[in-house]
Amino acid sequence: MKLSSPRRRAVRASAVTAGIASIALLASCSVANSESQGGGEGGAADTLRVVLTQEPPTLEACDANLTSTGVVVRSTVTEPLVERNPSTGDLEPLLATEWEQTGDTEWTFTVRDDVTFQDGTPFDAEAAAYSIDRAVNGDLGCNVEGYIFGDDDLEVSATDATTLTVTTPSPDPILPLKLSFIEIVSPETSNTEFVREPIGTGPYAIGDWQAGTKLTLERNDDYWGDAPEFAAVEYQWRSEGTVRAAMITSGEADIALGLSAEDGIGDLGVSYPNNETIALRFSGQTAPLDDIRVRQAINYAIDREGIVSSLYPDGDKVAAQLIPEGIVGFNSDLEPWEYDPEQATALIEEAKADGVPVDTKILMPVRTAQFPKVSELGEVLREQLAAVGLNVELRMVDTTQHLQYQLSPFVTNEGPIAMLIQHGNQAGDAQFTVEQYMLTGGAQAEFGDPGLDELITTARTLTDDERQSAYEDVFSYERENVVALAPIAHQTVMLGLSDRVTYEPNSSTGDELRIKEVSLAG
Repeated sequence: MKLSSPRRRAVRASAVTAGIASIALLASCSVANSESQGGGEGGAADTLRVVLTQEPPTLEACDANLTSTGVVVRSTVTEPLVERNPSTGDLEPLLATEWEQTGDTEWTFTVRDDVTFQDGTPFDAEAAAYSIDRAVNGDLGCNVEGYIFGDDDLEVSATDATTLTVTTPSPDPILPLKLSFIEIVSPETSNTEFVREPIGTGPYAIGDWQAGTKLTLERNDDYWGDAPEFAAVEYQWRSEGTVRAAMITSGEADIALGLSAEDGIGDLGVSYPNNETIALRFSGQTAPLDDIRVRQAINYAIDREGIVSSLYPDGDKVAAQLIPEGIVGFNSDLEPWEYDPEQATALIEEAKADGVPVDTKILMPVRTAQFPKVSELGEVLREQLAAVGLNVELRMVDTTQHLQYQLSPFVTNEGPIAMLIQHGNQAGDAQFTVEQYMLTGGAQAEFGDPGLDELITTARTLTDDERQSAYEDVFSYERENVVALAPIAHQTVMLGLSDRVTYEPNSSTGDELRIKEVSLAG
């Protein structure tokens, strides 16, 4: 019995439009330090030129679910056993040709016998077992471990060269979907240290990485699948959207991520819905954010409709929860928090009367260039929270600094923190969101609630309609009893695409830009 992931379900989401006053929009007009790039032995025609919003902090494969890493690595340098189709939600064969559940807690995978790693090492079931063990069971602290598997270890073994068995601590109906997040690396890879430049089985191998300048991938001529069209891929990074757009319109780049219409991309801009939701995530152990009334007040203080209509009018939708429609578990009955600054002020005053130190400075870390107009959004949020009596410090940080606030173990010496996050559910199932942000001990969870934990642990074992309903209950309970987050908007994004190439973006493009799907136009 070959299994695939649950199909994504379409349900209703709402978005409304309102105004926001006095939002200053920043723009940059120069293309400083941009270079006209040819690259590759075959010249410009054989090199795909991609401009990113930021340089990847690492290409370590077990951190590939981080957007800035995965956009380069996933299914390009490295590959998983199975690959999720972002348009249908189905799992499709990749390094594994088929899979089936062979026991209550056991899954069996058949892997390909015609694949080698980019270092010449043969790929087989033993190599697949090594990568899973390294990412999930080891002591590296891989991001994929916390994001996908939490504290659960897996038993992995190779029965023969093409047969892999994976056993879970308890029944897991979506294990193949979870394994789609584990990128397979050469068994020569260290299992005691992170590797900045992984060796995988993908259509491209890492060539030259000039830190701070550019990163080049070279076509893997021994790739087991169809050969990609380009001999090389060259990545650059520019934080300003106007600069990335200008590189497309001037012919200096072929693909630019993270754009908006205001960046000047014109007819070369392609809009598409992604799976990202932006929100504030609260620290729950430090006053005043340890008081639910203050967290509720922040939700009432945010003018989501005004933010969307003024900053993101080209498709973003006001959010009521941390996943968008189409993800299994999306609760269509939840309405976005009402914009009610009077109610927010009343809640803060009530907390203050009870001795809560509501004047304490709240730090708001915001990652520079994380998505279009992120700095303007941070300033708007700071002003709206200040308007209801809260003391908020906006702090723009780079990717490395941002990760220190984002992931456990959390910063504990800087007081209360309301962190601006951008969460993408690449898997299409609510489990990957709630176990990360809501389950006690989750990689990005700063709260713990026994009732919520019970709902989450029950939901993970269910399938089909029961699974959908159980995760709807999780989001309802969190909204009523915990308020660990302030959802703001579900995003629609834009990329720039030169006339030279053809590519159809999808909901995973911002996390996983599959270069094998890009071709020359005409």
